[in-house]
Amino acid sequence: MSIHPQVAAYRAAREAAGTPPLYTQSLAEARAADLAAIRAGGGAVEPVHEVRDTHVPGSAGDLPVRIHRPAGQGPLPTLVYFFGGGWTLGSVDTADGICRRLANAVPCQVVTVGYRLAPEHPFPAAVHDCHAATRWIADNPAEFGVDPLRVAVGGDSAGGNLAAAVTLLARERGGPRLTAQLLVYPNTDQSADAGGDAEDPLLFNRRSVAWYRGHYLADPADARHPLASPLLAADLAGLPPALVITAEHDPLRDEGERYAHRLRGAGVPTTLTRYAGMVHGFFAMPGAFDDGRRAQDQAAAFLRDRFDAATASAGAGSAAAASGGGAGGEGDR
Repeated sequence: MSIHPQVAAYRAAREAAGTPPLYTQSLAEARAADLAAIRAGGGAVEPVHEVRDTHVPGSAGDLPVRIHRPAGQGPLPTLVYFFGGGWTLGSVDTADGICRRLANAVPCQVVTVGYRLAPEHPFPAAVHDCHAATRWIADNPAEFGVDPLRVAVGGDSAGGNLAAAVTLLARERGGPRLTAQLLVYPNTDQSADAGGDAEDPLLFNRRSVAWYRGHYLADPADARHPLASPLLAADLAGLPPALVITAEHDPLRDEGERYAHRLRGAGVPTTLTRYAGMVHGFFAMPGAFDDGRRAQDQAAAFLRDRFDAATASAGAGSAAAASGGGAGGEGDR
């Protein structure tokens, strides 16, 4: 399928404005331009009951986090979200629009983690930051009103890569317990050449992938590490249910879809949706792409279902424990 008419209009506007590719700019310029583009395409800022900035302990010091909390009392299901930007660009501001919409639509609490960026802090700094922050949030539920039985991770692009890596670390290190993973056009194999035929400088392309990868992986051999390339993990069994979203005209499409198929093959309940005609970045820009809004709605429905399933499972477990405890108690006397 050809690119969507809205993508064609977006591309034409960038061409008319003479927008240079991020990989031709300095890091400072690229970081500012990336945030400006996301804000321009994000649409109206959606109000949320509470938005608060604070810090949590990370793997090498405190990390900034932004908490988006919808109305409601008591512990809430919580999505820990990792922003995109090739591990090189981005901040808690980058995903603010996504997090506001998901917080309202699920509804759930969404906490964005300001992990350390490359090249100043190359792999595996971001992975360990994201895991440490997720574990702290899950292990300290009273701090922000988190329901520890309903904690999910998610992210777009590099953030999707980090979310997948966090699930691997959580399984390896015995926690935290995760309800779901939301992976939006994730990088999953740093050792492979990116897909796609075009090198369109007005859109995310194979040169973009190589530029980000070069900043993130100080040692090219790290490309084969499962925490950098989750697709290369020997075993994906026991990971949380996943929603994987891809875009048809995205150099990361094939590796994201291969990861979804591997998850399914390992017995992980997985939904895979490819958005026809779309390009990398569409999920973060619902103001420019209607499918960005549709994909966010799909993500919200997936998370709502997983949180509801976790509630039902916990309730069934409590009832069984109460019943079993009564019978056992009688037998012990």
